[in-house]
Amino acid sequence: MTALEPKITYTSTPEEIEAMHGRFDDALESVAKEFGKDYPMIINGEDRGGEGRFSVVAPAHTSQVLATFPKGSHADVDDAVAAARAYQPEWAAKTPEERVEIIRAAANKIRERKFEISAVMIIEAGKSRTEAIGEVEEGADLLDYYATVYLENAAYVKQMGNEDPRERNLSIGRPFGVWGIMAPFNFPHALAAGPISGALVTGNTVVFKPASATALSGYHLARALLDGGIPSGALQFVTGGGEQVGDYLVHHPGIDGVVFTGSKETGMAMYNTFSKVYPKPIIIEMGGKNPTIVTKHADLDKAVEGVARSAFGFSGQKCSACSRAYVDASIYDEFMDRLVKRTAAMKVGEPSDKATFVGPVIDETAVKRFEEAVAIAKESGGTIRHGGERLTEGDLAEGTFVAPTIVDGLPLDNELFKRELFLPFLAVGKIDSLEQALREANDVEYGLTAGIFTEDQDEIEYFFDNIEAGVVYANRKGGATTGAWPGSQAFSGWKGSGSSGKGALGPYYPSLFVREQSRTVVVDE
Repeated sequence: MTALEPKITYTSTPEEIEAMHGRFDDALESVAKEFGKDYPMIINGEDRGGEGRFSVVAPAHTSQVLATFPKGSHADVDDAVAAARAYQPEWAAKTPEERVEIIRAAANKIRERKFEISAVMIIEAGKSRTEAIGEVEEGADLLDYYATVYLENAAYVKQMGNEDPRERNLSIGRPFGVWGIMAPFNFPHALAAGPISGALVTGNTVVFKPASATALSGYHLARALLDGGIPSGALQFVTGGGEQVGDYLVHHPGIDGVVFTGSKETGMAMYNTFSKVYPKPIIIEMGGKNPTIVTKHADLDKAVEGVARSAFGFSGQKCSACSRAYVDASIYDEFMDRLVKRTAAMKVGEPSDKATFVGPVIDETAVKRFEEAVAIAKESGGTIRHGGERLTEGDLAEGTFVAPTIVDGLPLDNELFKRELFLPFLAVGKIDSLEQALREANDVEYGLTAGIFTEDQDEIEYFFDNIEAGVVYANRKGGATTGAWPGSQAFSGWKGSGSSGKGALGPYYPSLFVREQSRTVVVDE
């Protein structure tokens, strides 16, 4: 097997970072040669076209067609589900150790191709180099981590007690069958690799549909998994529009469970219509309106860096991004001055440029949403402290670039403190106490991530005990509300941010893909 490249992390040496950029330059040049090609769906191991095709474009250069994909049909989904159902008993009959071995081999195949896969995401999704390589590393780690968790829990087989000495009782986790996995555009690799591996390692098979905006990233993931040893019957790859493919897949009678990552509106519509005949599992991972609290006891160096990186990394297009900050009145002015200065220093530009921190937003719909938010801020009496405009100078004119934007002076009950925007747009409010900040932080329908900056341990504990969010951080300079990693931070959404109560990236996630069966055998004394 090819030797694997070193993992790039926050603690990587300057030499490793520089070597990463050299590999990226080569990978970007290589993948550019493939732009404009027609790509297939993959059903039962065979390439398949569809009824027409759609184009995937680069958000930094919207006239550039990166790839075309089939517009799948009901018949394509029927065939994909049928292939997955036909193979599922054979896949489930493998021992846990056999499935884990295959999953780990697939993880290594991802690592072998990580620069090529990352290069595609840089161009297709507009991620920076660091964001892209981190996501691919995360995807591979998710495969390994869920495999480890599954074995650590004895494949969810547990010997039970008995009231009758003649009984031998066993609890066993059995796969549901076939899962539909619906991936989002913003994490087209990790948020597909994670649920795919959770389903596969526990004995289920999968029909995977990527977001149309990032279908090329989805294809490269599916190809790596299949080339890495996942059997063709275990993983199907379909593409196309909502009514013909996405909606039809979710409500297909042959689907036993669904994972969806996306907006609350779409997620709740699925949740409320998914199962009609009998209950079936649907794991919905939705949005966030993630707050950071900065108290008078904060280290402002940490707070400014953490808020800026979390708010504007990947142009705020993360469900975990910090989109609102509540800052103590006694340090408010200094914090704002420093935050504006730090934000102004962030390079906005071509995502393949190694100096870029903020790339384009995904499409024109996102630009329109940005312009509407800026208009609301001005109409509501807010002050645009930085940004507030679309960027169209020079090369930026070819793409969907907007300036990282900071707004303050709004009433704390303004909709910009409540509504998820999925943009590089931060609303900042002045507060007089930690208690007030927590009331405001919790007064939203979401509960995904949250952060605090304070050097007072009592304030940290009070925050942890009272914040209504599933992923919480204190004094995280690398990202106030962002940066969860497999096996380190379980990514669990509360309230309108998630349906399962168990976090992806955490120890309970694989158990969501099995249903419990109690087995009793009565033996003669």
